[in-house]
Amino acid sequence: MTHEPRGRFFEDFTVGEVLVTPKRTITSTDIVNFACLSGDFNGVHADHEYCKTTPFGEPIAHAPLVYAVMGGLQYASGVNDGTLLAVIGIDEWRMHKPVKHGDTVHMRSTVLKTKETSKSDRGIVSFKREFVNQHGEAVQSMFATFMYKRRAA
Repeated sequence: MTHEPRGRFFEDFTVGEVLVTPKRTITSTDIVNFACLSGDFNGVHADHEYCKTTPFGEPIAHAPLVYAVMGGLQYASGVNDGTLLAVIGIDEWRMHKPVKHGDTVHMRSTVLKTKETSKSDRGIVSFKREFVNQHGEAVQSMFATFMYKRRAA
């Protein structure tokens, strides 16, 4: 029995199209677990007393934690399942707003460009990715380029 990929193939992407992932709430446990996993116990993430002296007033999520959660939400959306071949690049990753315990985030990806490659079994898709909170505000953004499988001729 063969497994049919549920992800999108190169041909399935249209320039201008907007893809939206499911949502997920960031918790204090997420922030603490990421500090343990990464070893990053910077006060802005892990010291409640220190955070009272910052503009945020409380611990904020690590930027790479939010990025990792978006990767999981992208997978949950099914877009990349069985069709993604490689991450080509992440450019201009920007942090616009802090993500705190209780914030609910999702990803909005706009297809900017598709490009065939010299190999007929793959193609390149470029996106503007925005990580959006429950208020509709972009908390992080970047340009991302991926390689996807093409459908068999």
